Amino acid sequence: MDLERSIRLAVDSGKVTLGSQRSLEHARRGDGKLVIMAQNAPAGLADDMRHFCSLSDLRLVQFKGTSMQLGTVCGKPFPVSALCVIEPGDSDILDAAASGA
Repeated sequence: MDLERSIRLAVDSGKVTLGSQRSLEHARRGDGKLVIMAQNAPAGLADDMRHFCSLSDLRLVQFKGTSMQLGTVCGKPFPVSALCVIEPGDSDILDAAASGA
Protein backbone atom coordinates (compact mmCIF):
# COMPACT_ATOMS: atom_id res chain seq x y z
CA MET A 1 0.00 0.00 0.00
CA ASP A 2 1.37 3.41 -0.88
CA LEU A 3 1.78 6.28 1.55
CA GLU A 4 -1.18 8.29 0.22
CA ARG A 5 -3.63 5.41 0.66
CA SER A 6 -2.22 4.72 4.11
CA ILE A 7 -2.67 8.37 5.12
CA ARG A 8 -6.29 8.36 3.95
CA LEU A 9 -7.06 5.12 5.79
CA ALA A 10 -5.43 6.48 8.97
CA VAL A 11 -7.54 9.66 8.73
CA ASP A 12 -10.70 7.63 8.17
CA SER A 13 -10.17 4.84 10.71
CA GLY A 14 -7.59 6.04 13.23
CA LYS A 15 -6.91 9.09 15.35
CA VAL A 16 -5.12 11.80 13.40
CA THR A 17 -4.76 15.49 14.17
CA LEU A 18 -4.54 17.87 11.23
CA GLY A 19 -2.72 21.17 11.13
CA SER A 20 0.77 22.41 11.77
CA GLN A 21 0.16 23.90 15.23
CA ARG A 22 -1.63 20.85 16.62
CA SER A 23 0.98 18.53 15.11
CA LEU A 24 3.74 20.66 16.62
CA GLU A 25 2.06 20.41 20.05
CA HIS A 26 2.02 16.61 19.75
CA ALA A 27 5.69 16.65 18.71
CA ARG A 28 6.57 18.76 21.74
CA ARG A 29 4.76 16.34 24.04
CA GLY A 30 5.94 13.25 22.15
CA ASP A 31 2.47 11.70 22.34
CA GLY A 32 2.07 10.69 18.70
CA LYS A 33 3.45 7.90 16.58
CA LEU A 34 4.26 9.75 13.36
CA VAL A 35 4.25 13.26 11.90
CA ILE A 36 3.79 13.84 8.18
CA MET A 37 4.71 17.25 6.82
CA ALA A 38 4.03 18.70 3.36
CA GLN A 39 6.97 19.51 1.14
CA ASN A 40 6.06 23.21 1.00
CA ALA A 41 5.65 23.70 4.76
CA PRO A 42 7.13 27.02 5.89
CA ALA A 43 10.84 26.79 6.72
CA GLY A 44 10.36 27.86 10.35
CA LEU A 45 7.69 25.23 10.89
CA ALA A 46 9.84 22.57 9.25
CA ASP A 47 12.80 23.44 11.47
CA ASP A 48 10.67 23.41 14.63
CA MET A 49 9.01 20.15 13.66
CA ARG A 50 12.36 18.44 12.97
CA HIS A 51 13.72 19.72 16.28
CA PHE A 52 10.83 18.59 18.46
CA CYS A 53 10.38 15.28 16.65
CA SER A 54 14.05 14.45 17.20
CA LEU A 55 13.82 15.36 20.89
CA SER A 56 10.80 13.13 21.44
CA ASP A 57 11.90 10.27 19.13
CA LEU A 58 8.83 10.86 16.99
CA ARG A 59 9.21 9.80 13.37
CA LEU A 60 8.90 12.62 10.83
CA VAL A 61 8.07 11.91 7.19
CA GLN A 62 8.24 14.44 4.36
CA PHE A 63 5.18 14.14 2.11
CA LYS A 64 6.24 14.46 -1.51
CA GLY A 65 3.62 17.03 -2.39
CA THR A 66 2.18 20.38 -1.42
CA SER A 67 -0.04 21.15 1.53
CA MET A 68 -3.00 21.34 -0.86
CA GLN A 69 -2.22 17.84 -2.14
CA LEU A 70 -1.85 16.56 1.43
CA GLY A 71 -5.23 18.08 2.28
CA THR A 72 -6.76 16.32 -0.71
CA VAL A 73 -5.22 13.00 0.35
CA CYS A 74 -6.78 13.52 3.80
CA GLY A 75 -10.16 14.15 2.15
CA LYS A 76 -10.25 17.79 3.20
CA PRO A 77 -11.10 20.81 1.02
CA PHE A 78 -8.28 22.85 2.55
CA PRO A 79 -4.47 22.70 2.71
CA VAL A 80 -2.85 20.58 5.43
CA SER A 81 0.78 21.48 6.17
CA ALA A 82 1.24 18.72 8.74
CA LEU A 83 -0.60 15.93 10.45
CA CYS A 84 0.16 13.75 13.44
CA VAL A 85 -0.90 10.12 13.63
CA ILE A 86 -1.92 9.31 17.20
CA GLU A 87 -3.46 5.90 16.43
CA PRO A 88 -3.14 4.34 12.96
CA GLY A 89 -6.50 2.54 13.05
CA ASP A 90 -6.80 0.02 10.21
CA SER A 91 -3.97 1.69 8.29
CA ASP A 92 -0.46 0.39 7.77
CA ILE A 93 0.80 3.98 7.88
CA LEU A 94 3.65 3.23 10.30
CA ASP A 95 5.01 0.50 8.02
CA ALA A 96 4.44 2.54 4.85
CA ALA A 97 6.27 5.52 6.36
CA ALA A 98 9.15 3.32 7.50
CA SER A 99 9.58 1.85 4.02
CA GLY A 100 9.56 5.32 2.47
CA ALA A 101 6.64 4.46 0.20
